[in-house]
Amino acid sequence: MYMSKLTEKANEYLDKLCLEISERSVGSSGNRQATAWASEVLSSFGYQTLCPQFDCIHWTHGEASLAYEGQRFHLNPSPYSLGCGVTAPLLVVSTVEELAGLVCDGKALLLHGDIAREQLMPKNFDFYNPPEHQRIIHLLESRQPAAIISATGRNPELAGGMYPFPLIEDGDFNIPSLYTTEEEGLRLAALAGQTVEVHSEAACIPAKGCIVIARSRGMEVSKIVFCAHIDSKLGTPGALDNASGVTVLLLLAELLKEYQGDPMIEIVMLNGEDYFSAAGQKLYLSENAGKFDQVMLAVNIDAAGYHQGNSAFSYYGLPIALESRARRAFSAFPDIIEGEAWYQSDHSIFIQQGVPAIAFTSSQYQEISTWITHTERDTNEMVTAEKLVSIALALRDLLLLIHAGLGAVDTR
Repeated sequence: MYMSKLTEKANEYLDKLCLEISERSVGSSGNRQATAWASEVLSSFGYQTLCPQFDCIHWTHGEASLAYEGQRFHLNPSPYSLGCGVTAPLLVVSTVEELAGLVCDGKALLLHGDIAREQLMPKNFDFYNPPEHQRIIHLLESRQPAAIISATGRNPELAGGMYPFPLIEDGDFNIPSLYTTEEEGLRLAALAGQTVEVHSEAACIPAKGCIVIARSRGMEVSKIVFCAHIDSKLGTPGALDNASGVTVLLLLAELLKEYQGDPMIEIVMLNGEDYFSAAGQKLYLSENAGKFDQVMLAVNIDAAGYHQGNSAFSYYGLPIALESRARRAFSAFPDIIEGEAWYQSDHSIFIQQGVPAIAFTSSQYQEISTWITHTERDTNEMVTAEKLVSIALALRDLLLLIHAGLGAVDTR
């Protein structure tokens, strides 16, 4: 397939996901539309395609604010938070120690400063959950304020490019939560002890989501998993995060549609990397429990194709022979370079199972995560389709090198 044709297809896929569908947050109608469409595309290439479902939340929200004696402060409802209408004294806390010493029952609670410096991991998030985060969540639940307002800055490591970021993003946390900027937080802190009115329109609605799994013909004895998450953050087009990764998978699926043999290939569109409970990832792990020894390699694509810089790969626990084949395959593409290790994506769930992994992203990953991901700036204009084509071709070449190295004959 010619480069120009692949590039045209890449742009079509990006437009479908980011312009026609746009909202792909877990639980939304757009998310279901995206997974149904991706499944149809993969099936059209001849793959056996499965879409196991999971329970999730569709979150809706309206206006949120705090009022005091005619003054009105704009707030943002925290994603997956319940709504509220609270009239209560405002307590102000800046450290965990201060929170531990407070009686908060029925009060409005402002968190700012050190206690709000980084986004708290959801309380039931299994993959990464620092003890200090767990302690803060436990204290908040035991103190039972009527509403929590957090004043936050930037935290690209956990929250991407959002400013301000929601300190709490957890559908399992049942205290209404809101957030605002550090600057607004300083204004609010001056109201400590005063009775304020906190209002938020938000609701959590039970919904369904699914992951998409496409398998090549052949025996499931040894397999390579190519994966990317199809969901986007609430309110963002999610071009880099992660329509670009899904686009690479679809291009690769077509390039390999005649492939059969050993290793089998499994193309997985995970669903929940930007969702508080990582529901799709947990479902994939549970359905493959005890079978990860069959996975000889996992390849994850996330935030790839940024219009500046190169594409970048990184290795995690590859055997020498496998790494040698990967280097040989990737060396043919001058716009693909080796980058630094990073763990904030779905290759980590395979690494934790002892599976060798390769992650593809952009060489400007730090810039992307600081200023673009999880924001409205994450649009198609940020992606160069030709770079996605190069990754797909490089992964095709890697698969065929591995296939040849295992002594297989039919590569078609």
